[in-house]
Amino acid sequence: MNHFWVAGTDTDVGKTFITTLIMRYLQRKGLKVVPYKPVQTGAVKKGDITYYYDTSTYLNYSLHPLSPESINSYSFPVPASPHYAAELEGEWISGAQILNKISHLTKEYDAVICEGAGGLFVPLQPHTALTLLDIIQRSKLPVVLVTPSKLGMLNHTLLSLDALNTRGIEVLGIVINQYKNSPIEQNNVQTLRRFIPDKPIVIVEGNRTIESFDGETIFERLITVELLGTSRP
Repeated sequence: MNHFWVAGTDTDVGKTFITTLIMRYLQRKGLKVVPYKPVQTGAVKKGDITYYYDTSTYLNYSLHPLSPESINSYSFPVPASPHYAAELEGEWISGAQILNKISHLTKEYDAVICEGAGGLFVPLQPHTALTLLDIIQRSKLPVVLVTPSKLGMLNHTLLSLDALNTRGIEVLGIVINQYKNSPIEQNNVQTLRRFIPDKPIVIVEGNRTIESFDGETIFERLITVELLGTSRP
């Protein structure tokens, strides 16, 4: 499978950081790659400049030029759940529009990395029960699940995996982000491996820059044979 989601167990777990790392990794493999953030919220203002962290990170760190029209469908200034941020702007997030965009991108690019917003059950519309998980399921794309290494990650990660498994969504692997090697974090990793012994787990240390990963191949454990032309370890 050439295309996949980077989803998180919660908000602020580093999905954009991981999406950007994987984007650069696949670009260095010679693939035509696009990151796609269907919905982003929380505009950043610095003086007279307003931008969104997620898509700005893609644009700033991509090894090749990206089309701004290809990397996002909805942007809302208030840092809130997508359904509420959209409602405040008098707008409506269309699940069909997101899925159509993904379908178009998968035909144009070798690899499409769709980045989620918040956790799996984040609502997308104010008067329906549509969630990000519904969109992921309907897209029929697998997931790389990002979780922080801190206290509480075991519960959040296992609940997220259960939700994905219940929907029949393939999980390519787990990225444990912001790892600082404390005793609790070490035990979290050991415990998670006990619960999911057959699932690839990648550990990404905290306090590293995006460029510092350029010489590493850690994401080969998460990407399929068809995409990289290599086998998983």
